[in-house]
Amino acid sequence: LCIVTNEGNARMVTSLPKTHIALMGMERLVPNLDDLALMLSLLPRSATGQKLTVYTQLLHKPMPDQARHLIILDNGRSRIRNSPLKESLYCIRCGACLNACPVFRELSGHAYIGRDLSIAPYPGPIGSVISPGLLGENYVHLAQASSLCGACKEACPVDIDLPNLLTRVRAGEIEERGKKKDGGAGLTRATKLGLQIYTRLATQPKLFALSQKFASLGTHLLSPRSQWMRLPAFTGWGYSKDFPRFAGKTFRERWKVERVILSETKDLLHDEKDSSVAPQTLPQSDINLMQQFTTELTALSGNVYQTNDPTQAVIEYLHSKSVKKIYLQSNVLDESRLRQSGIDFTQDPDPTLAVGVTKAWVGLADTGSVLEADDELLGSLLPEIHLTILDVQNILPSLPDAMHLVNGRNAVLITGPSRTADIEMTLTIGVHGPKELHVFVDDSKRG
Repeated sequence: LCIVTNEGNARMVTSLPKTHIALMGMERLVPNLDDLALMLSLLPRSATGQKLTVYTQLLHKPMPDQARHLIILDNGRSRIRNSPLKESLYCIRCGACLNACPVFRELSGHAYIGRDLSIAPYPGPIGSVISPGLLGENYVHLAQASSLCGACKEACPVDIDLPNLLTRVRAGEIEERGKKKDGGAGLTRATKLGLQIYTRLATQPKLFALSQKFASLGTHLLSPRSQWMRLPAFTGWGYSKDFPRFAGKTFRERWKVERVILSETKDLLHDEKDSSVAPQTLPQSDINLMQQFTTELTALSGNVYQTNDPTQAVIEYLHSKSVKKIYLQSNVLDESRLRQSGIDFTQDPDPTLAVGVTKAWVGLADTGSVLEADDELLGSLLPEIHLTILDVQNILPSLPDAMHLVNGRNAVLITGPSRTADIEMTLTIGVHGPKELHVFVDDSKRG
């Protein structure tokens, strides 16, 4: 099981209780760890702009004295899979389409409500497809809350054609193929009548041009001194919206004038020569993984210390913070030297302790992450300050290089201190997990 969070709340509910029950949609299954690594690189970049979320959990066997259950949900997904909306199941839940959608950004998620006034569980462009697909006719009208501008498709990391899916919902194509379709799904009779009148006008050029003239004249009579028409309050829009007047000149009329100007000035333009430069291959140089790791983690408000003696470096840090007792993972530091320096420790996780010291399996240079595995995971979660020891030779280039290490283990990738991104993608330090992350890189074994 893979769970991605920034706050650390998922780490708590999966490790502290005696029973862990996970719910997962059937479309969330991936074939192998390599495919998972690709998904993990797409999700945070598209959601919050992070290279990796703070906590990327990989759960296998239950913790000691714990039971773990997985419930795989269908709940309408098989029906969508056999419908014209099956592409919506590709969604990785990053929210990129919501951040790009002008309608969602203006109205927010709570504006997406069903006919019974219940709030739709899935807002935004993807929600306007999934909600009627999973939950039925109560939410089919949400597909009308879109300008079909295509911003959602451009932002989607898996290239879901959301404008096309929204038009399918509007056309009533939410059931299995072969079912009767009802065009204009979600529209009132008055709206359908208005669209039919518009279709009749728009398909006849002369009539359409004449209607534009009358519309421009009418709006200028209604609002002679302003470029905006004040809508009455009973329309619903009149409380906060105004409507622009129709233009005096249509686009075709303006284009005729522009075309004359272009024809008169084309001789003044010089032919542009191809100034493209053939791409050159830059000389390849060895990447300093230690330097890259330090740069990435420091940018995430983490701290990196390079040392030949991790025990002494940790002792000096604890003395600077006046810390007398810590959680210490076994076989990480010289325990006798800690006692001699006046530092007491326990190997039982204790939420009252301010500092926890653990051993990192590997570090990832391109994200500034550290990987911790097996049953020693609470020491990196419960304290407010997390210290971890990392051997310099265990710094790997990227996530795919480390995925084979977690096969069959409980593991977590930690990328900076605990934080939240729920407030307009603004990352705030310190939530459920440690507020500080300090990595002591041991280079005493450097070859």
